[in-house]
Amino acid sequence: DVRYYSEECEVDLRDPIKDYELYRETCQELQRLMAEIQELKSRGIKDNASEIDERRIQSCVHFMTLKKLNRLAHIRLKKGRDQTHEAKQKVDAYHLQLQNLLYEVMHLQKEITKCLEFKSKHEEIELVSLEEFYKEAPPEISRPAITLSEPHQQTLARLDWELEQRKRLAEKYKECLTSKEKILKEIEVKKEYLSSLQPRLNSIMQASLPVQEYLFMPFDQAHKQYETARHLPPPLYVLFVQASAYGQACDKKLVVAIEGSVEEAKALYKPPEDSQDDESDSDAEEEQTTKRRRPTLGVQLDDKRKEMLKRHPLSVTVDLKCKDENVLHLTFYYLMNLNVMTVKAKVTTAVEMTTAISAGDLLSPDSLLNCLYPGDHGRKTPNPANQFQFDKVGILTLSDYVTELGHPYVWVQKLGGLHFPKDQPQHTVAADNSLSASHMELTVKLLRTRLQSRLALHKQFASLEHGVVPVSSECQHLFPTKIVSRLVKWAAIPYEDYAELPYTKDVIEASLAEDTHLYYMALIERGTAKLQAAVVLNPGYSTLPPVFSLCLNWKGERTSSNDDNIRAMESEVNVNYKELWGPKPGYQLLTNQLQRLCMVLDVYLETEPHDTSVEGPKEFPQEKMCLRLVRGPMRLKPFKFNYPQGFFSHR
Repeated sequence: DVRYYSEECEVDLRDPIKDYELYRETCQELQRLMAEIQELKSRGIKDNASEIDERRIQSCVHFMTLKKLNRLAHIRLKKGRDQTHEAKQKVDAYHLQLQNLLYEVMHLQKEITKCLEFKSKHEEIELVSLEEFYKEAPPEISRPAITLSEPHQQTLARLDWELEQRKRLAEKYKECLTSKEKILKEIEVKKEYLSSLQPRLNSIMQASLPVQEYLFMPFDQAHKQYETARHLPPPLYVLFVQASAYGQACDKKLVVAIEGSVEEAKALYKPPEDSQDDESDSDAEEEQTTKRRRPTLGVQLDDKRKEMLKRHPLSVTVDLKCKDENVLHLTFYYLMNLNVMTVKAKVTTAVEMTTAISAGDLLSPDSLLNCLYPGDHGRKTPNPANQFQFDKVGILTLSDYVTELGHPYVWVQKLGGLHFPKDQPQHTVAADNSLSASHMELTVKLLRTRLQSRLALHKQFASLEHGVVPVSSECQHLFPTKIVSRLVKWAAIPYEDYAELPYTKDVIEASLAEDTHLYYMALIERGTAKLQAAVVLNPGYSTLPPVFSLCLNWKGERTSSNDDNIRAMESEVNVNYKELWGPKPGYQLLTNQLQRLCMVLDVYLETEPHDTSVEGPKEFPQEKMCLRLVRGPMRLKPFKFNYPQGFFSHR
């Protein structure tokens, strides 16, 4: 049921402004009447009750007026909303018509653009030029009288000529296919003949194996090696070829071999096969991928680093044998993504060597080949382009991975024919056979010399740790028959401990001590005098001599900075070392230097003046024969031993 108010018919007849004025007047009247009622009640006179009732009746009349005005206001509001809604519906209808018209306009514009951009199929066909067309096409196709003036007829004629040519080429293609099938049949016949020939050749090679072993001509083994070498990367292949050639021509004790998985090497060069899975398989894979969690950023970086440092499955091993049957095993690897080679070293001795604590780093794989050439530490990659690759995967330096991958020495790159110019970096570096051949002979000699020198030092260190300085018979003439001072301690020390010694600063400042060198501490005693000798052993020993820094603890601490004779003792072993080389190749230099230190310590102590304030005999009586005890304003002592006279003199 719809309610109907009497005021609805009055809304259109009444003026809203007058109703507003009536509203204000009614409110004012109500305020006045309420005030009067309040005042009459406050007087408290009984006669005022009739007046109060009269004013209450007037107030009720005004309230009825306010209710009526309120209903009129609500009815006006409802009518206004209804009119607004009708106007809005009209606007929405017009807006919808406008959108439909705009959509039709956009559709027509697309169709116009599509028509304007239409390209015929003949535009994709590469037709012959106009000159060739009129020159080669017959007149019944070219029709120059018509086509020269009408471009459309000209295009149709050119397409007809193209069709004619393609028909001729199709016939020629069929003829070629028939001839190809004929040739393939002939090839199959020859293949069957060759496949039947292979077993016969294998049986012949198998029968000739005893003859090869008897004549020391392993053709079969060499053939297998060369078959495997086909799968080597170019740098390792260059190394294998050049090392094999040098071994056959100049060094019979050099053995070259290939290790690793040939199947993995073949798989590197196989193209990836196209996977054609069924729809069910693809759906299952999609479900698995949705369930599988995505790897974190750290795991992705680790995978990228492993891929960046990936080695080739094949490696080349070179065994260098010495006269005493000691072997230096070298394994060369190739890092495919970095385009550099690395090497790992291992030593096998013919006789089990005595264990020496101080000789632990001599035959260590990490330090055995350090500085084979000056400055070649093998810690940084020689390829300048690798640094940009490292930055992408978060690798700071290659030295953190050399223990696992091997050392990328520069001479290793040259043996593989790789050269990385620093002034003009190249994007790709190819392996050069001539570069490998030019460095092969010298590098092999240096490797053998390094092995022999380290093995000689290993034997000497075993004696030094027991307090015995081994001196060969060829070097006995360099020292007197009696030397009282004795070596009591020989131990290896780290570079940090060496750098903290106060009397080694001059050596460090002169760049004669680096962290790649080996450091040792020797203690020589005679009575109460103790001579400490800090020794720097260059990796290129004995071509480069050891450097000694001395500190004498006797009546105070005496070093080269406060005692000129200590400096003279250092020069006896550091400057005049050529006298102590002994027989070539000079592997006894270190022990001869230590023996000379014992000798000059005797001279130093025996030529010291006797302290008259101390009672008793002289602590170190003079047993060496000296022409002069001291000389010059610096009061230098005679440290030079003269053989065969047996006396000491100044230099």
